[in-house]
Amino acid sequence: MKKLIALALIAFLGLSSAMAQQVDLRRKISVSGTSETEVTPDIIYIGISLKEYLNGKKKVDITELEKQLYAAVQKAGIAKENLTISNLSSWNYTTEKKKNPDFLASKQYRLKVSDLNKFNLILESLDAKGIDNTNIESYDYSKIETLKKELKVKALLAAKEKAAYMVEALGDKLGSVIEIQDGGDNVMQPVYRNYAMKAEMADASSAPEIDFKKIKLNFTVNAVFEIK
Repeated sequence: MKKLIALALIAFLGLSSAMAQQVDLRRKISVSGTSETEVTPDIIYIGISLKEYLNGKKKVDITELEKQLYAAVQKAGIAKENLTISNLSSWNYTTEKKKNPDFLASKQYRLKVSDLNKFNLILESLDAKGIDNTNIESYDYSKIETLKKELKVKALLAAKEKAAYMVEALGDKLGSVIEIQDGGDNVMQPVYRNYAMKAEMADASSAPEIDFKKIKLNFTVNAVFEIK
């Protein structure tokens, strides 16, 4: 029995010693650093919907409207590959025409641009009566991943600077970093004003102005430093 008690005591003391060794007794400071910036989207996808209309008794065909669109895109200096058909409601044009002589075909397109001002130039070159509506579908920044890395590094350095002046204010010195935690990505996409350009806008002197806003990026890095 005495041997068992002695063994249990030794085991307990050994466990206590191991736990004591695992406790981090270093003086530490926990801080957070942030960095932010704004960038102008340089990848913008715009939806364009064209629709046939009656000019008196004459129907303006979807093919004619499509030719205008492709010509306007080329005139604006945009590669033709950046304009694609996203939806087609005129595939059964012949059948629908037989059923309903007043059937008006329509097509939806997706245009990729790097500058919204070019899109305004395109609209000014189109027959406004043939434009059913347009809207901005999505947007992005081509170098956003590189920018994220740069901002997170700045956030970490900001955390270190904050820790340094706080520690030095108490007469101590900042030691090496113990722990770093990424606060996650915080990318605020701009909200553009979607707008429709209908037949009643045919007499407008110019294309509608598009709200031009930027992508906001904000990052936080949490860090723990040793105090010497």
